Amino acid sequence: MRIGEIAALVGVTSRAVRHYHHIGLLPEPARQANGYRAYTVRDAVLLARIRRLTEIGLSLEEVRDVLADDAGRELTEVLGELDADLARQERELHERRRVLAALLEAPLTPDGPLSPALAALLEQAPATASPAAAKDREHLALLDAAAGGAGAEVYAALRPLAEDPGVLTLYERLDELAGAGPDDPRVAPLAAELVAAVPDGVLAVIPDGEPSPTGFGRVLLDDYPPAQREVVRRVMAALAERVRTRAGGGTP
Repeated sequence: MRIGEIAALVGVTSRAVRHYHHIGLLPEPARQANGYRAYTVRDAVLLARIRRLTEIGLSLEEVRDVLADDAGRELTEVLGELDADLARQERELHERRRVLAALLEAPLTPDGPLSPALAALLEQAPATASPAAAKDREHLALLDAAAGGAGAEVYAALRPLAEDPGVLTLYERLDELAGAGPDDPRVAPLAAELVAAVPDGVLAVIPDGEPSPTGFGRVLLDDYPPAQREVVRRVMAALAERVRTRAGGGTP
C-alpha cells in the first residue's frame, strides 16, 4: 500500500501519517526503487491503533507509551483488541442515537431539545420574567443533556416545586441579590427558606447521593454573582447535610 491508500483505509489524512513518521510514532517503511513507501498490514494495524487512542483523548506522548507496551505482541491479539474497541464504539453510538431519538420526540422549546420528562416539568412551572428562574431552567437543561435524559425521577420529585407559586417569590428575592456582596444580611434567611422548600423526595433521587460543590456543582456556583453564589452554596451544603442526616437515621 502507498501512503494515500493506508491513510484512506484507516480513516486519517496522508499529512497525519507523515506527522506520525516525523515524531517517530509510526515507523517509516523503506522506499522502493520507484521512490514510494510500501506499507503493510502491520503498518495499517499500528496506524489504526494510533487513531483509536487519540480519539479517546490520549496525547501523542501517552499513545507512544501504550504502543511501547504493545511491542512484540501477536498481530491477532492486537487485531482482537481493535475489534473489541470498534464494538464498544458501536454500542456507544447506538446509545447516543437512542438518546437523540428521545430528544427529537420531545417538544421543541426555547430551552430544548429537552427530554420528555423535563419538558413536562417545565410546562408546569408558572410564567415568570425572573433571571434567576431562567438560570435554573438553563442548569436543568444542561443536567438533562449530561444525563442523556435519565433524570425522570428527579424531575418527578421537583414537580411540587414547579407547581408552587410561592417559589416565584423566592426567585425574585434571589434576583434582588444580583448586585450584593456575599455578607449581605438577606443571604442567610433566603438560603434557609430555599432549603425548606425542597421536598425530601428530591434528595432521595439525587443520582450522586447528595448535592456537591465539586464537578457540576462548582460550575453551577461559578455562574452566579457573589451574594447569589453564597445563597446557592449554603443551600447545597444544607441539603447535603439533610441527606447525611436521613441516611444516618436521624431527623433533619
